[in-house]
Amino acid sequence: MTTSSSERGVSLGMPELPAPAYPDDVRARLEQDAREIIDRYPDSRSALLPLLHLVQSEEGHVTRTGMRFCADMLGLTTAEVSAVATFYTMYRRGPSGDYQVGVCTNTLCAVMGGDAIFSALQEHLGVGNGGTTADGKVTLEHIECNAACDFAPVVMVNWEFFDNQTPESAKRLVDDLRAGRQVDPTRGAPMCTFKETARMLAGFPDERDGAVEATGSAGPASLVGLRLAKGESGAARVVHPRDGGPHDEPPEDTAVHEPSPTEHLSSHDAPQDTSASDPAHPAGPADEEG
Repeated sequence: MTTSSSERGVSLGMPELPAPAYPDDVRARLEQDAREIIDRYPDSRSALLPLLHLVQSEEGHVTRTGMRFCADMLGLTTAEVSAVATFYTMYRRGPSGDYQVGVCTNTLCAVMGGDAIFSALQEHLGVGNGGTTADGKVTLEHIECNAACDFAPVVMVNWEFFDNQTPESAKRLVDDLRAGRQVDPTRGAPMCTFKETARMLAGFPDERDGAVEATGSAGPASLVGLRLAKGESGAARVVHPRDGGPHDEPPEDTAVHEPSPTEHLSSHDAPQDTSASDPAHPAGPADEEG
């Protein structure tokens, strides 16, 4: 005895229609930008990643129309473009907010309070992972390591750093974003919308006044390995043995690093108001055994 496709729960509906094209004026503008991008590469298909950022800057996410445009410009199939667009998480596949708020929940950020921050923001905004607020301003997601462990826990907004966060500071941050108030990253360029960020990732310059000059750097903890690789010797570190026995003091002539007033400290360089010191959300490292 055989069963029909409908009885098996299989849909045999009409195939999806081709994606609509951009309006003529939009396509003409995007084609001009796309040609500039393609000309940077000896092999045109190498331009696919920045082209996907370009179409993302148009609508805030990579649409079927955007993928069709990329395929047309590069002589690829839409299947080839879709395979790339669905592989990288920086390409959004659906409408999202003006501000992509990502909370690092990898190991160090998590134990320093990242998990508490992410949980607090989900409750505060009323959205889950990947969800967007009703006003279309904020999309919340947990993200992988951003190579800023010495500033843990880290929150990123449109790929700009907000270091040493707590649940309360993170909630103030998203409230300011939704209210349209000025928000300044801990380091790096001033804030802009996700569409503007996508255009920069496509390879076009940031034309805002002072944006290029704005900068930031890794903290001292991140740069220790680089200094050692260059043959620079850092200050000797005093480590107290667990048994309370004697320990070596640094030589008298050893220079101790004193951060300058302009040096951005991390949560591991000096006491700061991090999640580990937030009484409402204790998330510091576990006590040592023994």
